[in-house]
Amino acid sequence: MSVDLRSDTVTRPTGAMREAMARAPVGDDVYGEDPTVNELQEFAASLLGKERALYLPSATMGNQVAVLAHTERGDELFCDQDAHVYGAEVGSPAMLAGVMCRTLPATGGVVPAGVLDAAIRPPNIHHPRPRLLCLENTHNGAAIHPDRLAATVAVARARGLRVHLDGARLFNAAVALNLPARALVEPMDSVTVCLSKGLGAPMGALLAGSSEFIERALRYRKALGGGLRQAGIVAAGGLFALRHHVERLADDHRRARMLAQALSGLPGLRVQEPEVPTNMVMVDLDGPAGPVVDAGRRVGVLFGAMGPQRLRLVTHLDVDDAGILAAADFFMKFARERRGA
Repeated sequence: MSVDLRSDTVTRPTGAMREAMARAPVGDDVYGEDPTVNELQEFAASLLGKERALYLPSATMGNQVAVLAHTERGDELFCDQDAHVYGAEVGSPAMLAGVMCRTLPATGGVVPAGVLDAAIRPPNIHHPRPRLLCLENTHNGAAIHPDRLAATVAVARARGLRVHLDGARLFNAAVALNLPARALVEPMDSVTVCLSKGLGAPMGALLAGSSEFIERALRYRKALGGGLRQAGIVAAGGLFALRHHVERLADDHRRARMLAQALSGLPGLRVQEPEVPTNMVMVDLDGPAGPVVDAGRRVGVLFGAMGPQRLRLVTHLDVDDAGILAAADFFMKFARERRGA
């Protein structure tokens, strides 16, 4: 059998989700008249404990709209050196917002409070204005408890920064930590949530924050081409996902643990063990990752490389126990071949 562990973005809408999308009432969302989009935004804002939420085509757009709404040209943005908003969004803070990114070393996805404090320069005509801190949860598949972020957020507040959370997989973190999503974002000015990863919708994301912030964000969404018309057809998939697919994320986490346990101890592999794992398994190899990715593809076990010697395997809605066993069998054969070479 084949199994696709490249990403949770490959999920397909379920039959029930497709039915909800087919019967969704629609209107022109740029006029604010799509009832399904409005319902999704209101429901998401209540889940996240924010005044308002805004529907967008993607979480990358959500992050960049947040950067635009929080900053002015020439401002300085602080983030983890491995942050998605910096390294995987086409240089958009510079390209679109004219913002300078200051990347900082992090431990387990958390920039230490002292590191952030030392990086914020005093007001000076020669310096960019420090303006925004961007955080992530989850980070490379690890859920981060809000207590671990508290000191860093406190420094940001004391030094006048706004705080945005890239919460593309926020509900994975909430389920893994057994906390409501609103508890993870309470101290943040804004948060982006992706609907088309583990939640299984075909497209879409949400950006949430204060009413004033969302009013600014609306203009930037429109400017970036995110003003959709009868968007309720796809928004209905996101609404269905938030109502029916959050608790089932625990199944993905269980299967990721099942896979990690099967791979642990195999020769030539080292499984990363975050404090609170979710739906990703990171595997370090003692050789190059590319040939292993190619070997898996030839037998229908798909996964990706996260670096020269690191693999990433992601569980999701379309991966069942049989798929996990197929992936484990591939790696066991790989380990045997390496041992016999």
